[in-house]
Amino acid sequence: MTQGELFGGLFDASPERGRSEPAPGAVLLPGWLDAAAQLRLVAACRDWARPPAGMHTVRMPTGGTMSVRMVSLGLHWYPYGYRRTAEDGTPVKPFPPELGALARRAVAEAYGRTGGGIAGAVGYEPDVAIVNHYPHGARMGLHQDRDERADAPVVSLSLGDTCVFRLGNADTRTRPWTDLELRGGDLLVFGGPARFAYHGVVRTLPGTADPALGLTGRLNITVRQSGL
Repeated sequence: MTQGELFGGLFDASPERGRSEPAPGAVLLPGWLDAAAQLRLVAACRDWARPPAGMHTVRMPTGGTMSVRMVSLGLHWYPYGYRRTAEDGTPVKPFPPELGALARRAVAEAYGRTGGGIAGAVGYEPDVAIVNHYPHGARMGLHQDRDERADAPVVSLSLGDTCVFRLGNADTRTRPWTDLELRGGDLLVFGGPARFAYHGVVRTLPGTADPALGLTGRLNITVRQSGL
């Protein structure tokens, strides 16, 4: 499998679950990745997860550990910043150019070629990605993506189990918020007023993944422009 083959097989949002804008600057395109593209991305995630600089459990400064496991590409994310070496001390895996092309297409389809007035949408140049694996029972508390030095949009791709994704506001972890159902193949882009909104995963729905993926749980790929 070549990198060029990896991200083929895309199509627009399904008619049953059409495009929506759950908050200013946030765009949800259901079914953006078809089954073949999802299979290729799952295979790529398995490659990225292998050591060195592979998937790991994240320990927070408070001493607790996150219930998701993750691997970074381009730069290694840690609470709360980026560096060039992974948890095992080895260089982080490079950011795949094809993943960058996929994210640029996602931003263009979300906001249009003129960017819709969203900061960083025109000339979007992503250079980092974080792959999170949610085993059954995993969740992610409400947080802001503030470790980048750019306000360009975040591209989020869902694979595997459906999740309940909570999209809040930029001022507080409390209401108002909107709960979204993200299924395998869905694309969510958030920029502009939603770029620094608190967000998280309330729960996953075990057994909702396409069996053909051979995936237990949920994978989420977020692509970002670091500004570093």
